[in-house]
Parts: sequence; C-alpha cells; structure tokens
Amino acid sequence: MSRAEALKWTMLSQSVMTFGAGIVFPFYLIHVKEIGGDFTEFGIAYGLFTLCSAYMNRWFGKSSDRYGRKAFLLAAAWGTSLLFLLFPIVTSIWQIYVLQVLLGMFGAMQKTCEKAIVADMTEEGRRGEQIGSYHFMLSLFSGAAVMAGGWLIDFFTLDIMFYIGSVVSFVSGCLLFCVDERFSRRSDLS
Repeated sequence: MSRAEALKWTMLSQSVMTFGAGIVFPFYLIHVKEIGGDFTEFGIAYGLFTLCSAYMNRWFGKSSDRYGRKAFLLAAAWGTSLLFLLFPIVTSIWQIYVLQVLLGMFGAMQKTCEKAIVADMTEEGRRGEQIGSYHFMLSLFSGAAVMAGGWLIDFFTLDIMFYIGSVVSFVSGCLLFCVDERFSRRSDLS
C-alpha cells in the first residue's frame, strides 16, 4: 500500500465518522429537551464535552506518538458507536453528563489522532495540498450528514437517528483496518 492509498483510506474512514456524528449532533438539543433538560443543562453538557476533550487532547497526542494512531482512532470510532447506542435509554440529565464526558474523551482521541496520522501520511512539499483535500472531503461529508439528518428526522424518531449514527461510526472503525499505519513518523523513526 502506498502512502497515498493509506491517506485515502484514512480520509474515507474519518469522513464516514464525521457523517455518523453529523446526523446526530444537530438534533442533540431535542434529546436533552425530551428528557426534561433546559438550555442551561444543554450548556453544561456541551461544556463537559468540551472541557473533557480539551483536557485529554494532550494525553492522546503524546500517547499516540508512543503507541500509534490507528488503535486510538479505532477506539474512538467504536467507543462513539457504543455511546450513541446508550443515548436512547438515557432518562436523566446526569446520565447525559456522564455520556458527554465520555464523548469528550472519544472526541479528543479521534480529533488529535486523526490530525496526527494525516500529517504523518502527507508528503513533504505537498502537505498543505493534501491536508486541504482531506478537509474538503470531511467538510462535504459533514454538510451531507446535516442535510441527511434533517431529512431523516422527518421519517424516523430521534432514537433511530442515534442508532443510525452508531452504525455509521462502527463502519468508520471497520474502514480503519484498511489503513496502513507504517507511514507514520513514529514507525519510520523506529
């Protein structure tokens, strides 16, 4: 597998991951409202996600330098998939808070390791071009996800939206098995 092929598989996997999250997150506030939460509790939940993510980014960055990025990306995809399955059974705001802390952890894992592996796989002298193409594809999937979610929510319940997001996130993890991580700087220096 060439470096370019590894980057394409990474792009596909992370685009699918973005799609899975994108069909769920725009409707997250509705879910908080359905269990009796208000805007304050939504703000706290989102803040917990962000603070946990911020705290964990440095640790996952350092750990991925040591252990590799692919395993962390797989854990993030499948962990997010599992958490999306739990949202429909949540009955109180404190459960949302716990799930948000865990989503923040998986979000930090995914975002930090995604950026690191993409940087590892791009070619010197073409890095900006390749990262630009990578983010172009992710943005397309993100926009398509929001539009698809808006369309799907008219036909399905919010619970089904979480299940769809879970399946898509799981598939994202499966696609990671096609990524050859030998192009990472960590393994190149070993």
